[in-house]
Amino acid sequence: MFEMPLPLDRDGILFRLRFTTLAVGTVCCPLFGFLFCVIWSLLFHFQETTATHCGVPNYLPSISAAIGGETPQRYVWRLCIGLHSAPRFLVAITYWNHYHSCHCAHPRYPRLCRINFALNVLENIALLLLTYVSSSENYAIHEHSFILFITSALGHMLLTCILWRMTKKHTERKSYKWKLLLFLFNLVTFSLAVCVYFHHNWYCEAGAYTIFAFLEYLVVLSNMAFHMTAWWDFGNKELMVSSQPEDKRF
Repeated sequence: MFEMPLPLDRDGILFRLRFTTLAVGTVCCPLFGFLFCVIWSLLFHFQETTATHCGVPNYLPSISAAIGGETPQRYVWRLCIGLHSAPRFLVAITYWNHYHSCHCAHPRYPRLCRINFALNVLENIALLLLTYVSSSENYAIHEHSFILFITSALGHMLLTCILWRMTKKHTERKSYKWKLLLFLFNLVTFSLAVCVYFHHNWYCEAGAYTIFAFLEYLVVLSNMAFHMTAWWDFGNKELMVSSQPEDKRF
């Protein structure tokens, strides 16, 4: 929760925010945007967002159709992703510093930390790209942004689990267990979604695209849940703005 005490002197705390609050707010932005876009599309733009090139019955909109095809969904989704992107970069830097504070004698550990940080940042950048360039505006950019997003997301999840093993963080069972389970769930659902997508394109069976859309939802929700595990990793941390001590001022 927010705590904004009145400072007793000019070196007092100006702003204090628990990291758990930051984590919840960062995840709730895309979660709200996702739920709003899907529900609004089903209620008010069903025909437009569920239509496929096969012309067979479909009962759920794909994420691309829900977030980028119609308004106001497109505006709400872009607002939510824009709001959550800055805290995501902050969380990436927090994890970078966290891993560097952990002792690990493995010679490849520093390189894996750098790769993991790069993948975390790339995932956020790719999400911004595929959000602000919809498939109807520029399909090529949207498609390549999605490929970059999913590969960097899966790579980041995998490396995070590996780094936790290397630093013995897997002994903190709750966070590591959920990270590992969510990574495996995300990988399996994405693989199934790819198979169903090609099955739909090849055979045009009724309902196949509905299954694909539902699997897409599971991929997105499990990705959000993975990032939410920061709740356990930094539950005792705070973000603060305060004045520097007199002897440390420039």
